[in-house]
Amino acid sequence: MRIQPVKMWQSRSPRERTVIAVLAAIVGVVFYVWLVQSAAQARAQLRSSVTVLRAQVLRLDQQALEYGRLRTMPAATASAVDLRLLMQARIDDAGLARSLLSLDAPSTNQVKVVFGALSFSDWLTWTASLQAQHVRLDTCRIEALSAPGLVSVTATFTRAGS
Repeated sequence: MRIQPVKMWQSRSPRERTVIAVLAAIVGVVFYVWLVQSAAQARAQLRSSVTVLRAQVLRLDQQALEYGRLRTMPAATASAVDLRLLMQARIDDAGLARSLLSLDAPSTNQVKVVFGALSFSDWLTWTASLQAQHVRLDTCRIEALSAPGLVSVTATFTRAGS
């Protein structure tokens, strides 16, 4: 047998009804405060996210403009300088000449370099700088040396587009 809610409420004494109503009101107020506080926290998190996203949009817009500018530029042509001379100049500019063991040019568009003890970070920086000269790394063999951070390198470079 099921008791009707109205009958259950009416079966309570006035003091019990008052206590139940006060407890229900307190639970309602606590729930409301919790909802408002959660919404405020979510709003603060979203506000910081919007700031980060706006910064990313600005950076992407700048990159898109740069990309468009670069696309309209004529393709860069490889320098007419012999690749061996260019590589020697880049090695000297980077201060890697003391580590250079050999520099051979099987053709005008291909150079083989051998470095003895060379800092790996210097190697990475130097090879990245060669890309601006339209020189790409074709083959490479890197061996770690016993000293931390030092490597020996044997690599072949070619002029991009060759």
